[in-house]
Amino acid sequence: MPARPELTRPDDAAIAAAMSRTLIALAVLVQTLGDGEHTINLMAARTDDTFVRTEADLSVGTAPLRLAVLDEDDYCAVRALLVFALEGSTVTSAVLVATTAAEPNPRACGWTVRNGWLHPMDTAEFQQAVIPCPGVPAVLREVYDAPVLTQISDTDEESPRG
Repeated sequence: MPARPELTRPDDAAIAAAMSRTLIALAVLVQTLGDGEHTINLMAARTDDTFVRTEADLSVGTAPLRLAVLDEDDYCAVRALLVFALEGSTVTSAVLVATTAAEPNPRACGWTVRNGWLHPMDTAEFQQAVIPCPGVPAVLREVYDAPVLTQISDTDEESPRG
């Protein structure tokens, strides 16, 4: 059986830059999702051929602005995994899915990580990915086009990062 490839630790500057982008991405994501109860799932394929998945439940209000996190540890796990996904040296691919509680069915959209940022997934491809397997009890989610998350720098200027 072949050994798994080793993970190489990114340098501190790369991690710091990815952390900055992560904080901005999460702020833009929460603002974009708007009012409601949301579950954020993040799945990543690592360079050592393993897969990592984490999720966090959020409650967002915009008048007045508020963010409630159901479990702080879950949110920290999403944030940490997103840092490494956006940094990119230890993650080969990653997908972030946001599901919003809605009637009659929850609504969902998704983004892929490319070039250090979150980009909307192809809606048809995403629809195929969230269809429940036959015979497995699962919630049917209504899929919609993921909004573009505007990439800004931490100084509020347009950022050419990628």
